[in-house]
Amino acid sequence: MTTTPPAAPTPAGPVPEQVPAYAADGGRAVPAAEPGESRRRELAHFLRSRRERIAPEQVGLPPGRRRRTPGLRREEVAQLAAVGVTWYTWLEQARAIQMSGQVADAIARALMLDASERSHLFTLAGTPDPHPHLDGPGMSPAMRAMLDQLEPLPAAVFNSRYDIVAYNRTYGRLVTDLDALPAEDRNVMWLAFTHPLWRERMLDREENTRLMAGKFRTSMAQHIGEPGWKELLRRLQQHSAEFRQAWERHDVLRLGTHVKRYLNPEVGLLAFDFSHLWLGPQDGPRMTVYAPADAQTRERLEQLLRIVTTEGAPAAV
Repeated sequence: MTTTPPAAPTPAGPVPEQVPAYAADGGRAVPAAEPGESRRRELAHFLRSRRERIAPEQVGLPPGRRRRTPGLRREEVAQLAAVGVTWYTWLEQARAIQMSGQVADAIARALMLDASERSHLFTLAGTPDPHPHLDGPGMSPAMRAMLDQLEPLPAAVFNSRYDIVAYNRTYGRLVTDLDALPAEDRNVMWLAFTHPLWRERMLDREENTRLMAGKFRTSMAQHIGEPGWKELLRRLQQHSAEFRQAWERHDVLRLGTHVKRYLNPEVGLLAFDFSHLWLGPQDGPRMTVYAPADAQTRERLEQLLRIVTTEGAPAAV
């Protein structure tokens, strides 16, 4: 004989109805947006506001006629950024689509975003910037003025990937002329492992490069998968057997202090203590100042500054 299990007890009182959460908006109740949806809406409004402020002539497009809205059309932004018109339209409609770092970079360039706007775009897009040096804090006029005031002490701003974001004149001539190098090569890791003059003039180089590789691995743990970090790692592994060996050791280190020595081609041996001023969270951008480790280095720095100042002076008429 089979028995029927007893029915579940009926709760006392009415069962509460499942309703969406609501938020106040100007005195009326509206459904509360999920965080992701809110961010997509903010991104859509931001893109439209930046698009509408750009005249077609600013980006080399004909002004055209019968423009119903100011600025660029959506299809023009899509054309400039080399993305699909439908996809970009969905982006401005706050659809749930993903944007890669490379595409965000293309859109930032198409919309002529400044450093703050570019950073805001990548934050809203939820994707890392493949070119973080473009909006580094070292690029601000205030930071540049601080670097200049520190002369003759060499000083520079680095990010955690060892990109040289900004520098004063004495740092720019510490080993070779940084101004003469392509922007993508102004990276201390790249220079120390691959540049012939840096390899020759950076004394105690083997110890320093070992330390840099360990610090780079430590920092990269927070940036795995980011295009800029992957590209630098690829270049170093491709062009430096010494780096490949250091990388395979899997050393992990934090930034520390030790004496650094350089053989400057114009004034001779320079020895430095150095200190870091963090411009954000630890392992973020930092300003590094090189203080003379001895009286001879201080005198030679003064001489180096006179050299670069004389070279930059206008010719006498």
